[in-house]
Amino acid sequence: MDLLELLFLLLLGGLVWFWLDGLKAREIGIEAARAACAEEGLQLLDETVVGRSTRPARDDAGRLVLRRVFAFEYSDTGDNRRSGSVSLLGHDVELLHVRPNLYVIPKAHETLH
Repeated sequence: MDLLELLFLLLLGGLVWFWLDGLKAREIGIEAARAACAEEGLQLLDETVVGRSTRPARDDAGRLVLRRVFAFEYSDTGDNRRSGSVSLLGHDVELLHVRPNLYVIPKAHETLH
């Protein structure tokens, strides 16, 4: 096996690792979004998250890990779509953003008492 074949195998192994690690992170993101929506009484739409960004970052121990940000949509009334996000540092949930904005706007002929 020459050097070029070895480099190709290392690159292929790295890509497979990156793909499998991304799938695991995505599953963690889905579970975190599902739990947050259930806790807040919201409905997670499409039951999935979408990857928005992947960047290298350092964790609390100073190790180089990947920070992945996933976006998802939820509904507070069943008739709308709102955006949320979950950020993972390695395989740990770093930040989860779910903000239900419930605004009741009365019609012109209604008044609030």
